[in-house]
Amino acid sequence: MSDVVLTDVSDRIGTVTMNRPEARNALHADLRSTLPKVLKAMDDDEDVDVIILTGTDPAFCAGLDLKELGSGGNRLDGGGARQSVDEVVVTKPWPDLTKPVIGAVNGVAITGGFELALNCSFLIASDRARFADTHSRVGVMPGWGLTVLLPQAVGVRKAREMSTTGNFLDAHAALLFGLVNHVVPHEELLPFTRSIATDIIGNDQRGVRRMLETYDAVTGTTVADGWKVERRMSGEWQAMGFDPAEVERRRTAIMERGRQQTKS
Repeated sequence: MSDVVLTDVSDRIGTVTMNRPEARNALHADLRSTLPKVLKAMDDDEDVDVIILTGTDPAFCAGLDLKELGSGGNRLDGGGARQSVDEVVVTKPWPDLTKPVIGAVNGVAITGGFELALNCSFLIASDRARFADTHSRVGVMPGWGLTVLLPQAVGVRKAREMSTTGNFLDAHAALLFGLVNHVVPHEELLPFTRSIATDIIGNDQRGVRRMLETYDAVTGTTVADGWKVERRMSGEWQAMGFDPAEVERRRTAIMERGRQQTKS
């Protein structure tokens, strides 16, 4: 596997680390392609009961690689997992998995990186974690379920605010709104997350996986149409085309704004 994703298996915990620290783990083509394969391999590994997804410091994931996108390379294709939802093909960041995926959010999780976090079973945040949906600032539409999953986590009114302003939510506000389950000091993030994983491992694993399957089935009764609507509207938006030069122009402004908003 590419070194843009690091893996470790110990004590029945599989840790998957996005590893592009120089680019804040931005989702370029290689990472978008590799990550779902690694997660699926962990899900298939009989020595793994719980998966932890994190990033190499200083970021969890800064989202789509705007430098790559702004250069006109690779556009928005590649990565993720396509599947049918009620006869409509939708795209998720990885295939449906049977095991819990705990997101250990060690820094910023922005736009596509925010969608990665939202697709985890639940989230543990470092006190350095920050969350933002900047799709509207870049001029692209979400395609990995943000408009489905974010309202589930924080409520539709807060979700609308986050998506239309592009403003950051810090770790403690994320806890207040129910986006994350715990906030811990940065150096305690992985040890604490592993302790939660160990609690899960102590249970009947067939029961754990069936419980997750049941949660997915129950929530799917109310959000399946949401996945179809997001896919349709995202496709229509992309079909109108976008200007790579305009994306590049916006990239610098977004980075500077993000630096200002994520200052401790």
